[in-house]
Parts: sequence; structure tokens; C-alpha cells
Amino acid sequence: MAKLIGKWKLETQDDNWDEYMKAVGVGFATRQIGKRTSSWEEIKQNGEDWTLNITSTFKNVYLQFKLGEEFEETTMDGRNVQSVFNEEDGKLVHYQKSTTVGQPDSVVIRERVDDHTMTVVCNFQTLHE
Repeated sequence: MAKLIGKWKLETQDDNWDEYMKAVGVGFATRQIGKRTSSWEEIKQNGEDWTLNITSTFKNVYLQFKLGEEFEETTMDGRNVQSVFNEEDGKLVHYQKSTTVGQPDSVVIRERVDDHTMTVVCNFQTLHE
């Protein structure tokens, strides 16, 4: 997991970004801002404690967590979720379980591609009944 530690700049978003935001309930105006926002992600580890600091021209989020331990999170778009981060096959996998009835859950996967590139893939799915 040490290979994900560092500061990463958002260079591009995949074609499904708007569909992901729409599926998790992000409104039209916020989606338009989100598609045009430049951001940085900084991942740090100190023993068992991790931090993920996301800064952008729109909003900033600072998360502190331990792998495998659930915590409350308010996402950048204002959703309330129960989150847990896990290490899976060298990837940092972020599960977000919605606390709002009818809103889908999310999975955000961070994976280092090379010395200069980390991919972030966002999906929505049902994680619970």
C-alpha cells in the first residue's frame, strides 16, 4: 500500500463520471461543477492511521481512518455515508454505504498505475439490503 502514499493531481475523469454522480443523487448544478473542478488527493499513513486529504477549487475533504474500521463520512457532494477503507490487491478500496433510503452505495477504488499516475474508479452498487 505504500505505493499509493503521496500527492496526486486529477488530470482526467472517465466518461462515466457524470453517470456515477447522477446515480448517487448529485444534482445537476453540482455535477456541472464537479466535472470542471481540478483537485488533488494526498494519501498519508502513520502506523495504522491513514489520512486522505482531497482539495479542490470547489470543496475540501479530510478523512482520517484505519483500514477495516467503519466511520461516518459526509461526501464532497453532501451525502451522509458509513465508510470503510480496505486494502485489496494493492488497491485502496473505499466503500460508502448510504444512510439515505433509496440512495445507492458507492465503491471508490484507488490504484497506482506508475510513478506518476494513480487511477480512481467510482462505481455505485447495492452493498446491503
